[in-house]
Amino acid sequence: MSTATVEDLTEVAAPEPFWSRSRRLGAVLILLGVLAAAVFGSLAPSEDARFTLSENAEGAALSVNGRFGAILFGVLTMLAGAALFGALLKRRSNLWLVLGILTFVFSFLCWQVAGEFMPLVDTTEGTLQLALPLILGALAGVLGERSGVVNVAIEGQFLMGAFAGALVGTMATSVWAGLISAAVGGVLIAGILAVLSIRYLVDQTVVGMVLNLFALGITGFLYERLMQPDSQTYNQPPQLPEWRIPALADIPVVGPVLFEANLLVWLAIGLVLAIHFGLTRTRWGLRTRAVGEHPTAADTVGIRVRGLRYLNVLLGGVVAGIGGAYFTLVATGSFTKNMTAGAGFIALAALIFGRFTPFGAFGAALFFGFAQKLAYYLSAIDSPIPSQFLNMLPYLATLVAVAGLVGRVRGPAASGQPYIKS
Repeated sequence: MSTATVEDLTEVAAPEPFWSRSRRLGAVLILLGVLAAAVFGSLAPSEDARFTLSENAEGAALSVNGRFGAILFGVLTMLAGAALFGALLKRRSNLWLVLGILTFVFSFLCWQVAGEFMPLVDTTEGTLQLALPLILGALAGVLGERSGVVNVAIEGQFLMGAFAGALVGTMATSVWAGLISAAVGGVLIAGILAVLSIRYLVDQTVVGMVLNLFALGITGFLYERLMQPDSQTYNQPPQLPEWRIPALADIPVVGPVLFEANLLVWLAIGLVLAIHFGLTRTRWGLRTRAVGEHPTAADTVGIRVRGLRYLNVLLGGVVAGIGGAYFTLVATGSFTKNMTAGAGFIALAALIFGRFTPFGAFGAALFFGFAQKLAYYLSAIDSPIPSQFLNMLPYLATLVAVAGLVGRVRGPAASGQPYIKS
């Protein structure tokens, strides 16, 4: 028996450490459940928390006593943590984690909404809208990372996409021309990233940061020279229309959010599904994952490593550029200097927090969007919880994930490593 085989058998036979990922996560959920039941339950007034199924206080609502709900959901969080700690249904450990996080959030909401109301349609729609550019940016990062290229230039692709969408959309008086131009703007930054990092082997992180500064400078200069002096000609693009699908749009809560929306909502969700399917079920996905994990082995079986990396980085530029179009063609209606305000780095954090997978990135982006929307809501009801605290929660969660406190987050093995053909 070879030495490698003996080592493999030894590794397989090695017992699992007591503080495994499941037990650490379970312990965290138990502590959060105790916190929720004890603190949120004691602070919540004994008034109804109303979650309305419309955009205002009128109409049907889901009501629960604030104190009772905070304690009940805190206990449910503890139970989910205990199930995770005890490895109950071990193959469904992620399900217990999701349930534990959701029940903890519900406990917090019961405390905050007691005596008030939360419009579920507005909250859900706001969460998705705030998450839209993050979803698209994180998907661009997935395409690069899975190929072995770290895309730190998402912020620059956002900026170029937003600028090109506003400029061309205004001059052509066409929102579709603006959307296509936004994709081209993202590809421009992605192309420079690809050439410098793949062809000339420049450090990918350094190139990404330089491209972010380049995009910030060039868009700021052109904004001051063109758009600011004559916004009517260069900086008033038409907005993406909202389309309504009859019958489906009448479904409570979900209908108005998903089926009465602009194209970017459907495009983002469709891309999540398409990229997941492509990476897991197609020849392109198999080759992409091979190039990202072991490019030398991929090269020996005839896969063009550099060509595939070029392709995926450019595709990521298209996706990120469309994400940049959100800022000018959906959110604001005009371009301003540095209007993305670090959204590209938030998308990068969502990519890492989502473990470099399309569905993980999608969930992380929604989490970030929900935290921002909740911060706006709590400010509106004069909550004692500072909105800044809620805004920093997603990043604390990302730091916890990256630090490996709840399980190691590992990207593809060859990510960030230039490939030199022998």
